[in-house]
Amino acid sequence: MERRSDVELLHAAAASVGEGPVWDDRTGELIWVDILGRLVHRFARDRGPLEPLRTPLDVGAAVLRESGGLVLALQDGFWRTDGWEAPRPWVTVNPDDPQRRFNDGKVDPQGRFWAGTMEYSGADDRGALYRLDPDGAVTTQVEGVRISNGLAWSADHRTLYFIDSYAWSVDAFDVDPATGTLSRRRTAITFEQDGSVPDGMCIDVEGHLWIAFFGASCVRRHDPATGECSAIIELPAPNITSCAFGGPDLDELYITSSRRDHDAAGLAAYPAAGALFRIKPGVQGLLTDRFAG
Repeated sequence: MERRSDVELLHAAAASVGEGPVWDDRTGELIWVDILGRLVHRFARDRGPLEPLRTPLDVGAAVLRESGGLVLALQDGFWRTDGWEAPRPWVTVNPDDPQRRFNDGKVDPQGRFWAGTMEYSGADDRGALYRLDPDGAVTTQVEGVRISNGLAWSADHRTLYFIDSYAWSVDAFDVDPATGTLSRRRTAITFEQDGSVPDGMCIDVEGHLWIAFFGASCVRRHDPATGECSAIIELPAPNITSCAFGGPDLDELYITSSRRDHDAAGLAAYPAAGALFRIKPGVQGLLTDRFAG
């Protein structure tokens, strides 16, 4: 098994909860969010960090629109923009529920936005995974979720991989590409309950999953067919939240982290907590899918 720690610190953003990196191949920029900081960050590969976009509520995910702009999963539902501008509300999902928020999300190859929720405390299973279609219709896809997290689709678009962090597993679903209907849920990978939890993830061209581990200072590469771990990327921050492939050749892995829950001693020990990192892991990823609405 390969182990590497030669990561590059790109942006010392001090994010409370960094999440959801998304590569924009049209602009050469990485979009990622600070959930509790209510920021959508933008990192230009040739210029570095750019001015972030502020949101009026906690922001669980931001994805690219085919027509330009963003769709955001804010605390109460889905908002959108036509450019790099203040978001406007679109579809409400969690009205008058201050105990619940969106946590992570991603667009599928057919241009639909999947995003999940959690209680702020992470203590109950009142979260769910939702699907937003391009026409604005929202349907509940998975219920009884504690912390809805990483998403990835297989190259043939017929398998969805999904993480509920406190299930300590990656589940797989059969998915109908035309309708987005899920079926035949099963466990693909199971992890030890060692104090860390699986968080965000992405998939590479060989069909292996790159999974961020909150509390374990690492991203691991797993084969969903066997569960085998073939690579570990070690990072100088304990709480690693997500990862995404990007760069001109899609051979760079961008990794987000969180500084929340660190006291003064923890921040002194891990000053890079909350930063954005990058490494070339030796394999390419897939092009980012864009929301079709």
